[in-house]
Amino acid sequence: MKRSGSADLPLHYGYVPQWLAERMAKLGLAVVETIVMDYGKDEVLRRLSDPFWFQSLGAVMGMDWHSSGITTSVMGALKRAVNPHSKDLGIYICGGKGKYSKQTPDELIKISDRTGLNGTELVRCSKLSAKVDNTAIQDGFQLYTHNFILSDTGKWTVVQQGMSDHSKTARRYHWHSDALTSFVDNPHTSIYGQNAGYILNMADKHAASSRAGVMQIANENPDIMLKEINKLVMPSHHDVKAKDVDLKRLGSVLWLAHEKRPEDFEELLLLKGLGPRTLQSLTLVSEVIHGTPSRFKDPARFSFAHGGKDGHPFPVPIKIYDETIGTLQTAIHKAKLGNTEKNEAIKRLTNIAQQAEKDFIPNANFDEVIEEERSNSWKYGGRTVFGKAKPPLQQQLKLF
Repeated sequence: MKRSGSADLPLHYGYVPQWLAERMAKLGLAVVETIVMDYGKDEVLRRLSDPFWFQSLGAVMGMDWHSSGITTSVMGALKRAVNPHSKDLGIYICGGKGKYSKQTPDELIKISDRTGLNGTELVRCSKLSAKVDNTAIQDGFQLYTHNFILSDTGKWTVVQQGMSDHSKTARRYHWHSDALTSFVDNPHTSIYGQNAGYILNMADKHAASSRAGVMQIANENPDIMLKEINKLVMPSHHDVKAKDVDLKRLGSVLWLAHEKRPEDFEELLLLKGLGPRTLQSLTLVSEVIHGTPSRFKDPARFSFAHGGKDGHPFPVPIKIYDETIGTLQTAIHKAKLGNTEKNEAIKRLTNIAQQAEKDFIPNANFDEVIEEERSNSWKYGGRTVFGKAKPPLQQQLKLF
């Protein structure tokens, strides 16, 4: 069992409007389906256990790029979208926020009855991960959401979040069980466990070191433990600043989408017909699906795909969002029928962007980029929790 990371986020209150929640679910399902198709179901679990990737996913889905609400909204959207397809995808999402977190044990038992997994031990793992983060680590955060994501191979990931009234922040904890291949000997950040096949059984005689590892974690100084794991700390400001993103990476995406025509790339001929703004979003979504872990150190960059519901860096462009979802859904449908060309074209988008980065020198026009997005937002059906974006007011000619 491996504690894979944590994220500190400003505590935000509010809600996810229905128009965004529906699109988050569709985009989330398309992302998960593509990852399963190209990399396998267990890769979905690995991605979800990475706090930087998780934050990037939330940003590309149009959530507030840095707030605590990303955790509950992303997991809620994924649970609604993925679970109806669990049998085909081999992925199941349990738990949730508040009262739904307490339903995790019952959900795990039901899934185990259908899949043949050891439900008793999965429930034990769920409770252990919560106990360690809520009780063994006295860091001032009280858990209020717990999601247990598992595959039909018996591997699992936990995404849970606690709240601190004192600091007005939330802390998200990520756990990842790689029962078949993970043998980590650092007792402060992981629990060593023997290969127990497809069934993760912490009561097995070979898992004695795992049980001892839990006790060691419980006795460790939490400050030492937290410093040794993958940690993301998000700023308190709402607006996206230049310092929050890798300007070279973002600049190359904007350049490719808006200045380098798709017709110039043989690899993108299958995506012909997409406007430059949709190509911008699709490139960032492609990177979330196909990018390597080192590409997610600046999650704010992915908010330039579909903006944010609070209007930062700009309103959510509904028309672009829908076109992105439609393109992904079409590619997935064709790939299932044996025609993978469009799916491969989307996959190549992230490679093309990375190639463009090598010699790219970003201009100092970050604020102008955001301002242009906001001024054009009404054209793309821009929307926030405060309402729909409106065209700029025309300045009347003053004669006197």
